[in-house]
Amino acid sequence: MANPLETPPGECPQCWQHAHDPRAHRHLKPREDCPECVDHMDNGHPYLVPKKPSRWW
Repeated sequence: MANPLETPPGECPQCWQHAHDPRAHRHLKPREDCPECVDHMDNGHPYLVPKKPSRWW
């Protein structure tokens, strides 16, 4: 079985980790914005995990 926190193809690693790992925001106070997430929303994704080529055809 794969690691549940392993980023799936086509996803941004930071977005995936911050959405699925409760430890990512544990240090924040209630209703406090995560500085890393805010920066990420302003500046976009650094990279996405590449998808495997489609073999449908």
